[in-house]
Amino acid sequence: QVQVVESGGGLVQAGGSLRLTCTVNRNILSFRNMDWYRQASGKEREFVASIFYNNWSNYSTFAEGRFTISRDNTKNAIYLEMNSLKVDDTGVYYCKADPDLRRIYWGQGTQVTVSS
Repeated sequence: QVQVVESGGGLVQAGGSLRLTCTVNRNILSFRNMDWYRQASGKEREFVASIFYNNWSNYSTFAEGRFTISRDNTKNAIYLEMNSLKVDDTGVYYCKADPDLRRIYWGQGTQVTVSS
């Protein structure tokens, strides 16, 4: 019933930037937090960044200083601005919405490919 949709992925050169968008068909303030994860080919899905209902955020170590998570409550959307992209940033980026500790909603992901 809850739909989480990512967009904005694509091909970018190393050192470049990309902005991902995640839209939800709900008031995003109803979610305790929303997150970005990513999964490289052949590897496990890993945490990228979170943003909470009160706009607090946190980042993985590889994202700190390069990525910025933000939100627009009027559009029920969160964003991930990625700068200084590296080849190792390549992967499928997923959006996750957490209304509480019991429920999790995932999007289908958007592919990010960073070329050398």
